[in-house]
Amino acid sequence: MGNSYAGQLKTTRFEEVLHSSIEASLRSNSLVPRPVFSQLYLEAEQQLSALEGGGRVDNEEEEEEGEGALEQSCPPNPYQLHPPPEGSCTTDGFCQAGKDLRLVSISSEAIDVPAGFLLVGAKSPSLPDHLLVCAVDKRFLPDDNGHNALLGFSGNCVGCGKKGFCYFTEFSNHINLKLTTQPKKQKHLKYYLIRNAQGALTKGPLICWKGSEFRSRQMPAGAGSSSLFLPLESAGLPAPFPSDPGPGVNPSIPLGALQAGPASDHPALTAAVGPAVFNGKDSPKHQPPVKNHLSAVPRPSALGILANAGPPKKRHKGWSAESPSAADGGYPQGGGNRAKCESAGLTCVPQVGLVGPASVTFPVVASGEPVSVPDNLLKICQAKPVIFKGHGNFPYLCGNLNDVVVSPLLYTCYQNSQSISRAYEQYGASTVQPISEETQLLLTVYYLVQLAADQVPLMEDLEQIFLRSWRESHLTEIRQYQQAPPQPFPPTPSAVAPVTSAQLPWLAGLAASSCNNSVHVIECAYSLAEGLSEMFRLLIEGKLAKTNYVVIICACRSPAIDSCIAVTGKYQARILSESLLTPAEYQKEVNYELVTGKVDSLGAFFSTLCPEGDIDILLDKFHQENQGHSSSSLTASSVTKSAPLDVGGAPACTSSHLEGHRIRPFQLAVAQKLLSHVCSIADSSTQNLDLGSFEKVDFLICIPPSEVTYQQTLFHVWHSGVLLELGLEKEHVTKQRVEQYVLKLDAEAQTKFKVFLQNSFQNPHTLFVLIHDHAHWDLVSSAVHNLYSQSDPSVGLVDRLLNCKEVKEAPNIVTLHVTSFPYALQTQHTLISPYNEIHWPASYSNGVDLYPENKKYFGLSEFIESTLSGHSLPLLRYDSSFEAMVTALGKRFPRLHSAVIRTFVLVQHYAAALMAVSGLSHMKSYTSVETLEITQNLLNAPKQCPCGHGLMVLLRVPCSPLAAVAYERLAHVRARLALEEHFEIILGNPSSGISIGKHFLKQLKMWQKIEDAEWRPQTYLELEGLPCILIFSGMDPHGESLPRSLRYCDLRLINSSCLVRTALEQELGLAASFVSSEAPLEKGARPEALESDAEKLSSTDNEDEELVTEGSTSEKRSPVKRERSRSHDSASSSLSSKASSSAPGGEPSAQPAGPSQGEQARSPQPCGPSEEGRAPGERQRARAAAGRGPPSVISRHSPALAPQPDPGLKSCQRSIQGSVPSSSSQLSSSGSSSSSTAAPAGPLMLQAAQCSVTRACRQPPVVFLPKLVYDVVTSTDSSGLPKAASLLPSPAVMWASSFRPLLSKTMTSTEQSLYYRQWTVPRPSHMDYGNRAEGRVDGFHPRRLLLSGPPQIGKTGAYLQFLSILSRMLIRLTEVDVYDEEESNIHLRDEADWHYLQLTDPWPDLELFKKLPFDYTIHDPKYQDASLICSHHQRIKSEDRGTHRKPDDLYVRRQTARMRLSKYAAYNTYHHCEQCHQYMGSHPRYQLYESTLHAFAFSYSMLGEEIQLHFIIPKSKEHHFVFSQPGGQLESMRLPLVTDKSQEYIKSPTFTPTTGRHEHGLFNLYHAMDGASHLHVLVVKEYEMAIYKKYWPNHIMLVLPSIFNSAGVGAAHFLIKELSYHNLELERNRQEELGIKPQDIWPFIVISDDSCVMWNVVDMDGGGGERSREFSWTERNVSLKHIMQHIEAAPNITHYALIGLRKWSSKTGSREVREPFSRCHVHDFIILNVDLTQNVQYNQNRFMCDDVDFNLRVHSAGLLLCRFNRFSVMKKQIAVGGHRSFHITSKVSGNPMAVVPSQYICAPDSKHTFLAAPAQLLLEKFLQHHSHRFFPLSLKNHGHPVLSVDCYLNLGSQISVCYVSSRPHSLNISCSDFMFSGLLLYLCDSFVGAGFLKKFHFLKGATLCVICQDRNSLRQTVVRLELEDEWQFRLRDEFQTANAKEDRPLFFLTGRHI
Repeated sequence: MGNSYAGQLKTTRFEEVLHSSIEASLRSNSLVPRPVFSQLYLEAEQQLSALEGGGRVDNEEEEEEGEGALEQSCPPNPYQLHPPPEGSCTTDGFCQAGKDLRLVSISSEAIDVPAGFLLVGAKSPSLPDHLLVCAVDKRFLPDDNGHNALLGFSGNCVGCGKKGFCYFTEFSNHINLKLTTQPKKQKHLKYYLIRNAQGALTKGPLICWKGSEFRSRQMPAGAGSSSLFLPLESAGLPAPFPSDPGPGVNPSIPLGALQAGPASDHPALTAAVGPAVFNGKDSPKHQPPVKNHLSAVPRPSALGILANAGPPKKRHKGWSAESPSAADGGYPQGGGNRAKCESAGLTCVPQVGLVGPASVTFPVVASGEPVSVPDNLLKICQAKPVIFKGHGNFPYLCGNLNDVVVSPLLYTCYQNSQSISRAYEQYGASTVQPISEETQLLLTVYYLVQLAADQVPLMEDLEQIFLRSWRESHLTEIRQYQQAPPQPFPPTPSAVAPVTSAQLPWLAGLAASSCNNSVHVIECAYSLAEGLSEMFRLLIEGKLAKTNYVVIICACRSPAIDSCIAVTGKYQARILSESLLTPAEYQKEVNYELVTGKVDSLGAFFSTLCPEGDIDILLDKFHQENQGHSSSSLTASSVTKSAPLDVGGAPACTSSHLEGHRIRPFQLAVAQKLLSHVCSIADSSTQNLDLGSFEKVDFLICIPPSEVTYQQTLFHVWHSGVLLELGLEKEHVTKQRVEQYVLKLDAEAQTKFKVFLQNSFQNPHTLFVLIHDHAHWDLVSSAVHNLYSQSDPSVGLVDRLLNCKEVKEAPNIVTLHVTSFPYALQTQHTLISPYNEIHWPASYSNGVDLYPENKKYFGLSEFIESTLSGHSLPLLRYDSSFEAMVTALGKRFPRLHSAVIRTFVLVQHYAAALMAVSGLSHMKSYTSVETLEITQNLLNAPKQCPCGHGLMVLLRVPCSPLAAVAYERLAHVRARLALEEHFEIILGNPSSGISIGKHFLKQLKMWQKIEDAEWRPQTYLELEGLPCILIFSGMDPHGESLPRSLRYCDLRLINSSCLVRTALEQELGLAASFVSSEAPLEKGARPEALESDAEKLSSTDNEDEELVTEGSTSEKRSPVKRERSRSHDSASSSLSSKASSSAPGGEPSAQPAGPSQGEQARSPQPCGPSEEGRAPGERQRARAAAGRGPPSVISRHSPALAPQPDPGLKSCQRSIQGSVPSSSSQLSSSGSSSSSTAAPAGPLMLQAAQCSVTRACRQPPVVFLPKLVYDVVTSTDSSGLPKAASLLPSPAVMWASSFRPLLSKTMTSTEQSLYYRQWTVPRPSHMDYGNRAEGRVDGFHPRRLLLSGPPQIGKTGAYLQFLSILSRMLIRLTEVDVYDEEESNIHLRDEADWHYLQLTDPWPDLELFKKLPFDYTIHDPKYQDASLICSHHQRIKSEDRGTHRKPDDLYVRRQTARMRLSKYAAYNTYHHCEQCHQYMGSHPRYQLYESTLHAFAFSYSMLGEEIQLHFIIPKSKEHHFVFSQPGGQLESMRLPLVTDKSQEYIKSPTFTPTTGRHEHGLFNLYHAMDGASHLHVLVVKEYEMAIYKKYWPNHIMLVLPSIFNSAGVGAAHFLIKELSYHNLELERNRQEELGIKPQDIWPFIVISDDSCVMWNVVDMDGGGGERSREFSWTERNVSLKHIMQHIEAAPNITHYALIGLRKWSSKTGSREVREPFSRCHVHDFIILNVDLTQNVQYNQNRFMCDDVDFNLRVHSAGLLLCRFNRFSVMKKQIAVGGHRSFHITSKVSGNPMAVVPSQYICAPDSKHTFLAAPAQLLLEKFLQHHSHRFFPLSLKNHGHPVLSVDCYLNLGSQISVCYVSSRPHSLNISCSDFMFSGLLLYLCDSFVGAGFLKKFHFLKGATLCVICQDRNSLRQTVVRLELEDEWQFRLRDEFQTANAKEDRPLFFLTGRHI
């Protein structure tokens, strides 16, 4: 093959086919290649070319290769490497001469590249991560289509410099590629290498070898090739990159606005632009290098696109780099900007999978002869044509390149629309083909043809057209696939006749013929070059004057077409070329024009307009004439009226009272939504936020660098009181203190932020909320900042601070992004989970007002709604006369940026309008109606108000230099007209504060009653009522709120070219406000007007009729009598008046009397706009003035129109009262809401009605827009969705694919978010660009939230409220509800001999204590509904005890108190802190499997069987146990000695029985025990073992046998006690062998409830000596360790059987704590001596009152119970688990009926419904509620109790019981003097005999109840106890619990005493 040269072939196509044929035959084994000519002359009509059809004619079919993936389809040819020469280097990445070739190593070295050679990157299989640099002759590399590469190879080694390698095999050996297959250049030469802006060599685009990478795999449409990304930005501007990779660089800007190159004509701009330099050149191949190309890098402006004309399309044998064409052409200095454009195009090429002949990787590389741009093009055309590259090759341009703009955007759009969307890939690319090039071009022509003369093409529109067309043509296939699963051989698509390239020019011409020359089609025979030349010729000859678009088509390359579209319309070309500038370039351009004096020509032109001469001359003349006296009555009247006081001395107008900070219902709702999201993060299993570990909240609010926004935020924080509420500041917060919490993101921000991070690090128990307000601002990645470190330090600051590692990883920082425009944070790469987005709620849902407020928010949708027909005058308008003037001047001054022209025209209009209002009435014709209206109202408003309140006019001038010009000019005009005291002009610059004149400062202070001499307004809100023009500059608003006196929002100067959703909504958001909803916007309800004046222009805003005064004509009539004039528009103004009002329904004033007023109101008559066009409201007012009855009211809130009966005083009063005091519309941000006060009475009230501020709060401002923006904002698509919503959402993102569905009008904010998350990707400059998680959950940051809501709606107030409620919740998390109830039955104590007299004893004296009587009465408040226990100490009067509460309400009604958790509290599973991590086992070392299960069996005679228990013992707790050998049989639990005195551990093991409380039980005793070592065992049921184990992996579990799964707490207590005694015996035996006496082993255990939360001690202050009754005491929280160690240290402690504590109550009196010890019942937390109580058992069957029952048994056994009254335990109210986990339900499935206690028992053998509950539980519950059925005599008969033998059962609060024990030697009360009203025998054992019962006396008629396990034992008991001697039984008196036989019911028999 070698380097043979192909010679001069006739055509490129022939040459290509010949190459293919030769190469195929060389490689072919058996296939006979097709003849060359049959390939060449195939029918042109066969549109399904080889590529499209799937089979290829190309000669490299087997080269299927993706990036780095060698083909696997057939086994590789074994390839034998030649051995390298002796002594040569064989290291990978180095050549054989030992020189390094790796790109990373030599990227910054200067490499000598011979002419005609390019640097390319070769891939070595052994170094997959590196590229090796090679120099290759470009003739052997392919062109854009992957064709025309000469066969063979010619290359040089850049390492050692060796030249002339003629074979790739030889070359691959030299550079040590070490291949195992045959070396092929196509496989191993992968990338072009290019130099970036810093001059370093980097990986560039893929080399397109016959589109093989497109065949190898279909890349998804959304995937851009990141290797194409080059930072082509002007040094570090925070603008989106001009050269972002990937598809979808189709921003929603008028066919542009991705700045593909600045259209400037001076070098200042281009010097800042760094184009991508391809090996020191700009285009990757067809150019030899510029000399000294490295030195050219720092000055890219000196580079041209074209250093030479490149090789001709036909390859001439003798062509070389030195041929004359090479020397041809450099560019003028300004060419660099075009270079940028070109390279932007190159790097924008998406690497998307696309099938078809147009798989061009380099669309913009030119071919053919260069086209010369004519010299005087701009002068002749009056606009720079914008040329959009379309399909195919684009020729070189040379010559006057400053006068054209070239953009690749259309090309990108075409490419994207050809890539099949991921959504359709499932259908198979073979059936669903992309839209063809010809169709694309034809659709583009159709689109251009239907554009109006004042419309600009939008990329989005074009994409949607392509998508719709494609969908329609493939609808049938798509439907087939959606209905049936894809077939292995899908059906072929229905044949739609495709447009052929031959038909295309004819069809395009036909389409263009109907549009009156606005689209001109040029067909070329050979190349686009001739079409472009033709277009330039026609432009110069002026033949395209009426043509807006020129479409150039070259269809000569039969399978493919070349095309481009030039925009030649002056209006469109200007807007499109300007839209290609970045914001920074735009500002530079304007600055340049101002600095160089280019604008002087504009000023000169204006001076020629006025017939009387220059405006300045007129102003000077006026100034001299009026010097010394006021200019007109205007001045006099307003000066005298500046601040009149009423009789009381207060200003007469009350409208401007700012109100206090109040939270609106909406804000509260949003704050609560934020809180619930934070809680859900905390509740999730990921443990990303542990709310339980935080004690307080701190915050930092980050805002953009705007001084006004900063002051405004400080004001909100200060007035919200949030700092006091969070406890961050004490009383009297100063402004300086507040500044710590608000961070302005400017140069000083980093220091302040470091302090914040340090605080968060030092305070792990504080939750820091980092609030990023205005979060859509500055999304530039910090990587970009690093690239351009010399640039503005604030670039990328948000990313550097908020996304830094410390913030992301800090577990105590939650980031909240707050914005009105969240779209840029809703991309495929966002860090914010969709679940963490909070959207402002809609105010209405299904017609219901969700959050009734007295104000209505007026935002973008309401403004748009006001433009629809049927409404009053629209609030959105445009100014047609202004637009016409701008367009005319644009043509006259084509070199000036339109922003400059627009600003100068508008300022001129304002100057003329001010002059007209000041008396120079002839100046009216030099301004527009709109500007005149604004000016008249501005100057006349202060006269309508007794205080001089006026209007604010917002004049938005985004470009700061232009804003300064406007300010100076308007200030000059104002001074000349002597209006300095009438209105203020304020220059609002983000970087500086507000400065106003002394006169106005004095007025503001007086209105706001400010005494402070130093006070200055710092926010725009403080300018309330000040008549002023606010010139608002800065490229973006930064969230500044405006006062409610804002009346006009003049946005005519906003950059109409940046049509991006965020930008548009941001500008319109300035006008968003709240209007009073209690007073409807009354159209025509105020019959106020002035006398007619023929000179007067009609105001286009009918709400300001009283302000249309002029000169000295303003007579002060009574406002009620005032009438509205019929205006007579001058012809010149009527046009713009109509255009600006644009409300249908105008009507000639001469129209005869129409229908009645009611009818008129219901259906405004539609009429065409006429000279006297008037909106309905105006018309009705005219009628009302003519005396035709009451005018109708048109409400701006709803179309329903209500009649207004009285036009006079009443209606005025009503509307005024409703609205005078309502609040500032813009204070909404802080959450203020109106505070209604009654308006003053009498005529004063009518004056207040005129105040502009009063009126302003009832009506939103009027907004003026540029026509282009107005059209975009007001137009809607077919579904009714505003067009603005479907624009590109933000300049920082791009569409992922043009195959995206449209947004829908019905989408909620959440659905919109999901839409943007699916269909947008961030640009490389975006800070989220590197976050490639693409929607995977792990890509989201867990502690990041996004709050979005419309502008000015009150988000600041909402998030400050959120901070407050978050803080309250954290405090609430550190608090618990503890039971707080007085001890019951205290009055039943007998005072006599009950005292333990040694008041100061720390421990009870045993001898003294034994003498104390036992108090049988239950005092625990939880048992206040239980039966009283009688003793001989008291006699109870029957009326003493009534019903306290229904037992069912026990839980609901119990009193609780909220207590702050102390440091000694017990915690549930939600508590985490550093100290107890290890204790809890959440430490990584303690895994679930690190615990062992041990069986432990012991026999118990009473149960008659062996009990088998299981212990689960974590490894960390094994030291508490004794095993037969390590890991062997569990033998016992270690017990300490009585004599041990260590302070380091608690001796008594603690057992906590629990059920249903695995999360809420308080088992974490680490803090309660103050870190002391202790043994804690959870006693759980078998079925709950796993869940408890999961939550408490490091706790010892005692698992009850499965027979106890349905048992009550009695079973747990019984087993704990028996196990402990058995263990005591084992330990005594074990330790006896060690020489320790049995009585020395510690015999106590603790049985604690799972709800004991804190423990307290009472400190006594004895005061009056030992026996004194006078003492004071305090109670404090102590650790459980303190209490246990105190009790365990008591002398003689082993003589006590049961020790307990008092239950805490806030109502505890000194009486309860006076005696330190009591001998009484103990509950909840008991210390049990298992040795002494060996023979006293808990009743294992019991569910309730088992502790009372046990206490009575212990006492009757003669043992001591002691309660330490100076210690108390607090019990937490836990709403789940415990005894409430038992539900009694019917056994019959599907029966939802509630079962009442009376149904718990039934007659034996009856058909009663059986219940699914233990028999014992049914018995206890029945007796608690219905025992009076068994013991009727006992009811409320406390003198005659029921005798209860050996047990205590609760018979309800109205029945008393007397407990006696049948055991011999037991202690019982003396019953000789009792007459009992009943006898209860419960499961009585052999100790109860007939003789025992005969000791007791019963009343006649007393009742008996015997309870036994079965009917048999019931009869035996009756016989054994000889009951029939004294008791009478009947058959029907036998009962059973309502259990089925298998559930073993209990049986009882009742009888009566004879």
